[in-house]
Amino acid sequence: MQGVGILGVQGVNLLWLILIGILAGFIAEKVMNRNHGLLTNLIVGLIGALIGPSILGALGLMPAGRSLVVSLVVATIGAIVLLFLLSLIRRRW
Repeated sequence: MQGVGILGVQGVNLLWLILIGILAGFIAEKVMNRNHGLLTNLIVGLIGALIGPSILGALGLMPAGRSLVVSLVVATIGAIVLLFLLSLIRRRW
């Protein structure tokens, strides 16, 4: 019997987590018209994967599926929100 993996998807291992993080960070970077490196994209994407479900869940918009595509979309939305909030903080300082 296999347990639930990373990001709530069964069978997702560390390699998939890294790939989803990089892709989510890259997509968020392009949407927000930024230019970051690979490591920054990974970090932004991983943080997005952590905050995305909370944000969408609070709004009642969390998708029912638990596929890699859903995980990528949710992580990307979280990463976009993170970059937006960071831009607001930078403007204030």
